[in-house]
Amino acid sequence: MDPKIKEVLDKSISLVESSQDPDKTYLEIFGKSGIFTALTAEIKNIEPANRAAFGRGLNSAKSQIEELLKKKKLSTFNSQLSTEFIDITAPGKKQKVGHLHLVSQAIKEIVAIFTKIGFSLQSYPEVDWDWYAFDSLNMPKNHPARDDFETFFVKSEKNPRYGQQVLTPHTSNGQVREMERVKPPIRMLNIARCYRRQIDISHTPMFHQFEGLYIDKNVSIPQLKGTFDFFTTNFFGPKRTTRLRPHHFRFTEPSFEVDVTCGVCQGRGCRLCKSGWLELGGAGMVHPNVLKAGGIDPNKYCGFAFGWGIERTIAMKTELPDIRLFYQNDLRFLEQF
Repeated sequence: MDPKIKEVLDKSISLVESSQDPDKTYLEIFGKSGIFTALTAEIKNIEPANRAAFGRGLNSAKSQIEELLKKKKLSTFNSQLSTEFIDITAPGKKQKVGHLHLVSQAIKEIVAIFTKIGFSLQSYPEVDWDWYAFDSLNMPKNHPARDDFETFFVKSEKNPRYGQQVLTPHTSNGQVREMERVKPPIRMLNIARCYRRQIDISHTPMFHQFEGLYIDKNVSIPQLKGTFDFFTTNFFGPKRTTRLRPHHFRFTEPSFEVDVTCGVCQGRGCRLCKSGWLELGGAGMVHPNVLKAGGIDPNKYCGFAFGWGIERTIAMKTELPDIRLFYQNDLRFLEQF
């Protein structure tokens, strides 16, 4: 055996015998900078007549080293087994599987309820033109909601017809868009994120809202109330009741606030509700000017619309005292749902 090969072989055997980590030792010998790799690179310097014999010597030495490494690896593994008890009959650890966020769960439930009475789910922009968010909904230029203290305006070039872009403060921007898309009868449910400059136990700057729109001939307030009763019974349960409270919105006439009895105090009054009732959202009969903006004849058709916050609706169902918990990413809270 060539003296250089014998030197590398002896050194490799010594490394293997003293090794605590056979995989690391393998790299020290056969890795890119390993001692055996360096010797292999010297083949080009061997006299042509001696190269074949040198190559056979290298292959023989490599086989010996690899066999020693294999035995060392098996010996190390058996040694670890002898010092560590393993119960092979014990069940394995189950992989933790996530689940839908409770807002997503509520969205699925809400869609399923309204689908039963003919509403179809649509999707409209969350960054929309000022015209769809305000003008088309019969809101004048000086309306307080159009102040940048209330609404998030997007820095963009103004459109000659539609004005500036905004982060939609409500899902009502989908009303006229739906009227432009289809003609009556219309039963639309629009669910999207909305943005307002408010934060307290019952408001967050970003929240989800679902918008309902029903337009047809001879639509009435009793149909509006019947729709709310159907939703309340299916979502909250038969013990929770609703009421219509006269209100004023620019895009409906007449307009109502829809309240539901508080699930925390059962209508007695508490920190969350103050008076036993919680505001579910706004509703009313679609204003004739909104119908005109959507290209629908108000003398022929009428309808109702409503818009409710999903987080607030969940809070009323689960007796949650602070809706800011939805977005604090606390697993102790989220894993309860």
